[in-house]
This record gives sequence, structure tokens and C-alpha cells, in this order.
Amino acid sequence: MKTIGAAKFKEQCLALLDRVDPEGIVITKRGKPVARLVPIKRSGKDLIGCMKGRLHVKGNIFGTGIRWRASAES
Repeated sequence: MKTIGAAKFKEQCLALLDRVDPEGIVITKRGKPVARLVPIKRSGKDLIGCMKGRLHVKGNIFGTGIRWRASAES
């Protein structure tokens, strides 16, 4: 889990809110934990399309990568 001092959190608050991960961020004051920032759980509807433009497919996702020959003999 990531830890950040209160002063640094104050400086970077908006940026941290945009990129907080599910594990969260512990905010400390004089080295002692005082708060934890965690994202609100999303519903399934919010997750649809959230990774658009972030993932890239390499290769053929419908193939096994193994070549084979089928014969039509009965």
C-alpha cells in the first residue's frame, strides 16, 4: 500500500484522486497514519468501456498458435 505525507497529499490531491488504485493510499502526519484514501466500488455498468484505448491485442486472439490439418476422410 502506498503511503504519502499530508503536506504532499495536499499538493497532489487532485492527481492522486485520478489514479488511486483499489489498494488505496495511507495519508500520514508526522509519520503516523491518519487516513486512508480508497476508491468507491463501481457497479458493473461503470466498468464497461473503462479500459478503452488502454489495452492492445497482440496476435490472433481466436487461434491457438498450433497449425493442424484436417482431413475429410470418413
